[in-house]
Amino acid sequence: MTFDARLADRVRRATEEEPGIGEKHMFGGLCFLVRGNLCCGIDGDDLFVRTSPEAGAALLRRKHASVFAPNGRPMRGWVKVGRAGLRDARALRSWLRPALEFARSLPAKPTARRTR
Repeated sequence: MTFDARLADRVRRATEEEPGIGEKHMFGGLCFLVRGNLCCGIDGDDLFVRTSPEAGAALLRRKHASVFAPNGRPMRGWVKVGRAGLRDARALRSWLRPALEFARSLPAKPTARRTR
């Protein structure tokens, strides 16, 4: 399971004020969950975010974005962000914001793993 540990630390710092954040190894990388709902993750050197299909379509028009397709299957509302789109904390937060909003809008899962 390989993922960029530095990027994981950056995501942790960017989400440290968010209640109910947990981590789980999934998709061959590290995923971050909000109240048990997948919000974002790290796949190798890239970030992926989960949003509504409408918000995902808008994010795909941004530079450095592509469809996230684990196992070759594209997923609506899931966007992969290349390393160049994550150059600083502000850029990272701009990708995380819609993912956090979407995850917060979902009902909490019964048992979230390793929340902080």
